[in-house]
Formats: sequence, structure tokens, C-alpha cells
Amino acid sequence: MKKERSKKYRGLQLLRILSQTIFFGLFVYLLFGTRFTGEDTIGRVEIFFHFDPLLAAATALASRTFFTAFALAGITVLVTVVAGRYVCGWICPFGAVHQFFSFVFKKARLLRPRQEKEGKKEKRDGRRLAWKYYLLVFVLVGSLFTVDLVGIADPLSLLYRSFVTGVVPWLASVFSVFTGFSYGVGLASVGDRFAQFLGTLALNQTFQQGFFLSLLFIGLVLLNMTRERFWCRYLCPLGAFLGLLARWNIAKVRIDEKKCIECHLCTLHCQTQANPYPNEEWRSHECVYCYTCAAICPTDAVSFPAATRPEKFEVVDFSRRKLILTSALAAVAAPFFKITPARKRAADRLIRPPGALPEPQFLQKCVKCGECMKVCPTNALQPALGEAGPEGIWTPVLVPRIGYCEYYCSHCTQVCPTGAIKELSIEEKIKVVIGTAWVKKDRCIPYVLGSPCIVCEEHCPTSPKAIKLVKTEVKLPDGTVQTPLAPIIDLDLCIGCGICETKCPVVDDPAIYVTSIGETRSEKNRLLLEILKPPAPPDELNQ
Repeated sequence: MKKERSKKYRGLQLLRILSQTIFFGLFVYLLFGTRFTGEDTIGRVEIFFHFDPLLAAATALASRTFFTAFALAGITVLVTVVAGRYVCGWICPFGAVHQFFSFVFKKARLLRPRQEKEGKKEKRDGRRLAWKYYLLVFVLVGSLFTVDLVGIADPLSLLYRSFVTGVVPWLASVFSVFTGFSYGVGLASVGDRFAQFLGTLALNQTFQQGFFLSLLFIGLVLLNMTRERFWCRYLCPLGAFLGLLARWNIAKVRIDEKKCIECHLCTLHCQTQANPYPNEEWRSHECVYCYTCAAICPTDAVSFPAATRPEKFEVVDFSRRKLILTSALAAVAAPFFKITPARKRAADRLIRPPGALPEPQFLQKCVKCGECMKVCPTNALQPALGEAGPEGIWTPVLVPRIGYCEYYCSHCTQVCPTGAIKELSIEEKIKVVIGTAWVKKDRCIPYVLGSPCIVCEEHCPTSPKAIKLVKTEVKLPDGTVQTPLAPIIDLDLCIGCGICETKCPVVDDPAIYVTSIGETRSEKNRLLLEILKPPAPPDELNQ
């Protein structure tokens, strides 16, 4: 019987690892599937986010609206309420990453195993487990004040953003080295395959904050050398949210006191500090049902039978004073995140993707996941740093010096998981103005050197073209006069796509640039706020 029970739980462990592998593989498949394919539609590559109830709750609170796609989060809620935190232990791709590296650090002896005395002390002291609950409270209270910070710490957003800005570019660098090496040693066919692979998966993107975001991700991974699944235990706000829902689930741990020899192996090897022994101190809200405790029990004393009624269990070790303090801190801190000059005067370089909602509504919905950045075929969308103030950190901005908005592409409008960027067809998208181009006559080649240059006009995608060429007179230092064709901007036709700035041959500081003024989404960011009417005739004034 003992061998059969142990075999059962070891089989469940293998099934869990298989489940984690499948869902992480699905996450990676959707990640690399988020790319420009040349087709008008890209598919539901953002669907993973719609099962996240924390994203659903926070964006709904911040924006005062509910995005219907988040109805799928109800499935996650139902599973958690009925069966417990299986999503954390069996499905979450970020949890799988932490469990994998915890296993690697264990095998490499970089993760020091807990001793019995330390395990007993840690079991009694669950105050550090409350960190993630305080973080959850901070995020939700901030959302009540229309400051949506959930994307910074939500595991799906954090993982996706880290992969887009760090892991994928790193892979591109590795494959580029292999490609160069293959050509160098005369294996041109292998090099061609590597190059084709890079092109197929769009592994050619770089991001201006990629190094910092990569360090942040690596730091979270390395924390697993101090405690197994450190993020899941102490920091994950989604885990805290699901933990609150899982308190009364029917899957309960049972310790057979007749068989138990009080070896504490179940407590020492618990991955999330749920502490199954003794039974009345088991933390239902922390258990992710990895079944390690049951699999390693030498006397087969641990089991997980279904219970129809909730029994006594240890609750979260909250400090009521700290909970109130956290809520007050979030309420006080929320307005500080909105302190930015961009709220008084539009930031010139704050160019949002086509379809972006007006800035206040956009910030209330954007979860900084990086989906739109990954799908952009020209690498134009970059994570913001200070352009939109503290509230807008890591939200997408278009940087024309890096790339431009492809005229016949609307993929960024299709992949946003929260509706911060509304979906547009190609026909709708090409009519959206995201900014306006301006010519620097003191740097433009025709205006300064008198030499012909029509690069910006050639690349302008609008029909008719927003960049016109007019003859101008330029007096050169030697006294001669040249009459080249020089560019001017038709403000009624320019949509601010940025291709002129990207392609400008004046590479250090382009002679043409794009600002956000004139954007369709804003009623205030206009060159002329209103058209002045001509003065009324004298007869009308006298009436």
C-alpha cells in the first residue's frame, strides 16, 4: 500500500511537470507567434493574459470599465475556489521558470537545504509570506485611484516583458554569433539556415531598456538561491490574489497521526512554505499542490483527500496595522505617480501606437506587457521611461529614430490584452494620426548644402504624399546660388508614421522629426485649438 501511494504521488509530480512544460511551451509558442506575418490578422496570441484575474480586477478598477475578453479569468477563479492554487503549481509559466531554476540551484548545491530547526522556525514565522498580500493591496488600492500599476508586478506581464526585451534579443545575439561563425568556417548553408531562422521568428529586435529589464528578471531568478520559488512565496501579487480565493477549497492535506514519525520532511521540502505538518497549521492559501510532501513521506502519512467542508487551517499572518498602513500608503502614493509635465503640456516625443486611447484612459488600461512591442515589424515601439511620467513607465511609445509605423500593419491594435489600444482594420488604421513631421531646415541637405535629397518624400506612404518638394534658393559659402528641390510638410496629410525620420540620411540628428502634436486621440494636442472666425461685417455688429 505504501509503495502504491508513493507511486501515485510521484506520478502526480511527473504529471505536474508535464503540465508546466506544456503550458510554458504554449507561452513560448504564442510569444514567437506574436510577429508581423504579412497577413491582415494575427490571431489570439494574447489569450494567456485573459485568464489572469488580477489583471482583470486591476484594469477594471482603474478604468471603471470591464474588458469582455477577461471573462475567461472566471475559469481561473472557479478552479481556484473549488480546487485550490493549481494554476500556480501546474499552469503559471513564471512559476514554472522559478521551479525549474530552484531545481537547478538545488542540484548545483547553490540553494542551501533548510535544516530541521530552521524549518520549524520558518513554519511558525509566516510574516514574510504577507509581503505579497501587502503588494496586492497596494496595487488594488492604487487602481481605485486610477493608477494602474499591476503590469509592473503581475507575473504574466513581467515574464512576457522580460522575454520580449531581454531573452529574445539575447537569443538573437546568440544566433547571430552562430551565423557569423558558420560563414567564417565555410559552412555557408548552415549560416543561411540560421539567418532564415532569425528572419522567420523576427529575432532582430532591440529595446532601449533591455539591459535593465534583463537584470531585473535575472535578479528575480537568482533569488531562488535563497529560498525555493522565492517569487511565488513572497512577492507574487497574483499568487496572493489566488491564495485569498483558495482558502476554502475542497482539496485538503491530511496527516495520519498514527503513521507520522514527526520527521518534518514535508515541512522542510515544502516549496511555498505551506507547511502540511501539523495538520491544523497547514496554510491552504499557500499550497500549490506540487505533492512533494506526499511523495517524500517515508511512512505514507501525507495524503490529499477531498473534503466537503472546510476545516481549521492557519490563515495569512497579517498585521492589521501594516495592512492599514499599506492601504494608506497606496492612497497617498497614487497621486505622485501622476506628477508629470505631460499632464499639463503634451510631451513631444510621447507618440503612442495607432488606436491608443486618450492618454488618461490609456494609462488606466495598459499593463505594460510588451505584446504590441513584440509584434511591431520595425521595432518602433519601445518601453517608455520618463516620457509619460512614473505612471507610464514601460508603456509603449513609438521611437522613429529606431523604427517607424508600418503603413499597412495594424497588428499592435489586435494584440493588446486590455483594450488600451483599440482594434483597427487596415482601412481604419491608415486614417489615424499619431503625430506630425517637421523639417529642420538648419540640418536638411537641400536647405543647407544645396544638394538634392528626396529620401523622405520617396518613403512617405500616404496618398497623396504628405511630403512635398518645392524649389528653394540656397546661397553657398562661395557665393553661388543653388535651387534644389526641398521638402515641406502638408500638415493635412501627415499621419506621423515616422518613416521620414527613420530613413533620413542625416543619421546622427535627423533633419526631419516627428512629434505627437495633431494626434487623433487627443482633443487638446493640436497645433491650432480652434479656427479663428473672420470678424463680422459692421452691419452685423450693429444688430
